[in-house]
Amino acid sequence: MMLLPNAASGLSETMGPDTPKGDVDKRRRTFVLGAGAMVAGLGSAGAATAQAASRRTIAGSGIDRSCRVSAERLNAQVANAYPLFNKPAILPPFDAQKDGARFDVDLHRIVTHTVVPETGEKLKISGLLALPVGVKGELPLLSWQHGTILSFDQVPSNLTLLADPAYELTDAADSLETLFNVQRFAGQGFAVVAADYVGKGPFRNGRGEGYAVKGVSVQTCVDILAAGQAAMRSLGLRPSKLFLHGWSQGALNTQWLHQALRAKSRPIAGTAVASPFNDLNEAWSFWAGFQTFALPQGVTSYPALPNWISLCMIVALGSYELQYKLTGLLRSAVRPEFQDMVLKYWKDYGTDFDPSKPFPTGSDLLVPGFFDHATDDRNSAFLRHLAANRASYWNYDAPIRFHYGLADEAIHPAMVFRALSAGGKFASGIPVAGGSHRATFLAGLYGDAATLGGSDNVLNWFRTFR
Repeated sequence: MMLLPNAASGLSETMGPDTPKGDVDKRRRTFVLGAGAMVAGLGSAGAATAQAASRRTIAGSGIDRSCRVSAERLNAQVANAYPLFNKPAILPPFDAQKDGARFDVDLHRIVTHTVVPETGEKLKISGLLALPVGVKGELPLLSWQHGTILSFDQVPSNLTLLADPAYELTDAADSLETLFNVQRFAGQGFAVVAADYVGKGPFRNGRGEGYAVKGVSVQTCVDILAAGQAAMRSLGLRPSKLFLHGWSQGALNTQWLHQALRAKSRPIAGTAVASPFNDLNEAWSFWAGFQTFALPQGVTSYPALPNWISLCMIVALGSYELQYKLTGLLRSAVRPEFQDMVLKYWKDYGTDFDPSKPFPTGSDLLVPGFFDHATDDRNSAFLRHLAANRASYWNYDAPIRFHYGLADEAIHPAMVFRALSAGGKFASGIPVAGGSHRATFLAGLYGDAATLGGSDNVLNWFRTFR
């Protein structure tokens, strides 16, 4: 989805609507871990020995680095990160006795190639495979799709840096949301695979990303899923039932992936998405301040759009310009006074914005009349591509749940209803009372019926299909 925090190099899905503009360069993807006490999973000597053996075992499997993380270390990191997502607090504090990992977890970086449907390029891509230690034979597989990161390196495979017992995952440098999924699912006996996405991670090589672009997003997820399954088999494991999970941008990618797999008759046991945006034109109009929605039922006020939403819009414009060869879209769509800032940001994701110059909000980023009439052929083409890529209208024939927060600053509940109303009997909506963008995601993983409108959390729901 579109959200973010930031640090030295970018932002991520964590900046709230109250973050001052001057602080836009002080946070990043505050997703899930947070700094703090971490329990080392392996001692240095033990880790080196284990990794040497692992390299011999997995040669040719598509795995190029690995490490083992103890359940205690996973729990400790989640405990540190939990309060960062539980804002405002709608869940009780993290309880390792109730929600702790049962298994140590092996983390593997997997590497493969993908061909970008929109451009024909063949690109090297990476991802993460997380496996519970000691599980043999067959185990359920979760495909996790992460949310927006306004940096190049806060990707799932970054978790393999935990090979260093002293390394601490942080909001500013790592994919903390992936940590939550690893602790929650791999720590409970699932295999977890997650793509880094094109334009992100160690093999980016200066290429831009494909933010909210359907073809490249789906193909990347499909190819990393296949690579993860192949790697499992090379380690003597067999994937059984397939589950899908995604948040924000990753929720959109998960819907696309679900639809693509079912179109090829690939069985899916269950899918869960949190804070999804489905109709891209509707979402774009909302982020630009052109469209508004009524208050959700039972709610007396609603948070304003966060100030980082304009950065997500810049990344979307740059992605569509790149993937669809809409040369000059960033200039044709953006007001002249912001164009230099926008072009620089798309190039380097740097947040060293000139304080003497205005910072664009979503509502003043675009040229006047963008939604009223044809302002430029490239702008019109962009809107047509958004319409072609929407995920809203699909008749789901396998179970899917849509978690939406009733105080989500980036995704209004009304943006979820199109997919729910058109989705058929297998689609269900899970409202999260008081749920901000991040708290909605967290509640889906660790909440209960009291938080989730009478429903169980994603882990327990998936367990009913095993």
